[in-house]
Parts: sequence; C-alpha cells; structure tokens
Amino acid sequence: MSNDQDVLSGEALESAVMELIINAGESKSCAMEALYAAKKGQWDDVDTFLAQASAASKRAHDVQTGLIGLDEGEGKVPVNLIMVHAQDHIMTAMLARELIEELISLHRSIQK
Repeated sequence: MSNDQDVLSGEALESAVMELIINAGESKSCAMEALYAAKKGQWDDVDTFLAQASAASKRAHDVQTGLIGLDEGEGKVPVNLIMVHAQDHIMTAMLARELIEELISLHRSIQK
C-alpha cells in the first residue's frame, strides 16, 4: 500500500505510538506501586495507585481504539516495528495490572 492511502503517518503516527507506550508504561508502573503499597498494608495508597493505573490504561486503550477506528480493518494505519512495540507494552501492562490486582486481593485477605 502506498503512503498516500495511510490515514495516519509521520509525526501524527509517532505521537500516537508514543502515547500508547507512555500510558501503558504508566499503567504498569502504578500497578507495581500499588503492589508495593499492599505489601506494606498501605491500603489508601493501593487504591490511589490502582485508580491511576486504570486511568492510564484507559488512555492507552482510547488511543488504541482510535487507531483501530481510523484503520477500518483496511490497513490504513501503518504497522511498523515501533507500533508492534507499543502494542506489546499495552498487552504486558494489561496483563500485569490484572495479575497485580489478584495479588493485591490476596494480600488484603491475608492481612485482615
């Protein structure tokens, strides 16, 4: 496909990819901070960090959904190595957050 058919390219594509990576990274970092706080029994901090992780994850998901909408299943959004890298960050952040939430639930049960 030629570049004139791409709906997102150049700086706009780079910006979207960076938003994906930054927000996914923030989500994972906040989830890890929540786990560290749970290990110390700092439950107010846990809830704050989990809320921040969720908000960052939503921002990444919103960008991702926007890209999918622009693509319309027709390959209009270029897929290059950096885009794949960004998608990897989103997937690992989502998985980390889900597992960390389960670990935190266990910590809550144990510390009661």
